[in-house]
Amino acid sequence: MVCFVLPLVNAAIIVCCKRKQHRDIIEEWEMEYWPQRFNYKDLHIATKGFRDEELLGYGGFGRVYRGVMPNNGLQVAVKCILRETEEGIKEFIAEISSLGRLQHRNLVQIRGFSRRVKKLFIVYDYMPNGSLDRKIFGKPEKVFEWVHRYKVLKDVAAGLLYLHEEWEQCVVHRDIKSSNVLLDSELNGKLGDFGLARLYEHNENSHTTCVVGTLGYITPELIHTGKARPATDVFSFGIFLLEIACGRRPVEPSLQTEQIVMVDWVRELDASGTLMDAADPNLGGQYVDAEMERVLKLGLLCSNPHPEGRISMRLALQILEEEAPIPGFNAASHLEMNVPTSTLKSPPYSISISLDGR
Repeated sequence: MVCFVLPLVNAAIIVCCKRKQHRDIIEEWEMEYWPQRFNYKDLHIATKGFRDEELLGYGGFGRVYRGVMPNNGLQVAVKCILRETEEGIKEFIAEISSLGRLQHRNLVQIRGFSRRVKKLFIVYDYMPNGSLDRKIFGKPEKVFEWVHRYKVLKDVAAGLLYLHEEWEQCVVHRDIKSSNVLLDSELNGKLGDFGLARLYEHNENSHTTCVVGTLGYITPELIHTGKARPATDVFSFGIFLLEIACGRRPVEPSLQTEQIVMVDWVRELDASGTLMDAADPNLGGQYVDAEMERVLKLGLLCSNPHPEGRISMRLALQILEEEAPIPGFNAASHLEMNVPTSTLKSPPYSISISLDGR
């Protein structure tokens, strides 16, 4: 009899352990974020147990999986993040809950979060056409056409304008690059991966932070001062513009010395009057010359190493939409002249932010 009972007891213990394993532990402070919380068990089912077969890629601080929610069939992307401290978890959930209120057609929508011990799970809308960098650098069967590239550049500019100026708080993304731009079913560009983003009141002053971001997109003054602001994003956006127009990475060690750093190479071409030589050769000349020139010059303007020489995202979008002319300049002389901010920003803004490293 004892031999028969023991296996049953062991089986019951295993079942209880498994149920406990999938059970959400909700603390009192989390209740204020409850509307955006997902059940961990549902995410586990949606991603088939977070199998490698469902792995979409690696985002800031974690893996991203494809999932289909069991209750409504909604396709989602689920990022798994490890946080070491309870305070870090609390702070992160509070911020994600705020970011979840962002509503713009050119931002990947954050649907909510889930939590299990030290792991956090951020749930996003699924983008069926993947990331922009894979369309350009992932050896696609077909070259990503210029008409789509130009549309995506405008989409990202609109999303950044919303983050910097149009939402109730200022949001600095801090990691703008082609791999963080995702494409929906109609190839609309949406800025995603808010793992480094921070929210601040529009009248806050900058505070020192750890330098975060991706090599090649990090603005020079951030390295020296440790202070980030919307102009930091503008610099990264400028590099992003050049990246998409040139069809190459910001830093390519395998190229000739003068071509390794993309922005310096494009600057030299502009100074020598051969700017259009920077256009992506894979396009085979299939682009609108005026648009290509506009993107290359705007990229140089936004990536000016002097923050006071950059423009706002509002003016950048107006230029891409052909609603405003690009300020006339030669790249080399423009850097020497150190053009006053007042002549470039329309309208001017002085949004400052405080950041702490993550």
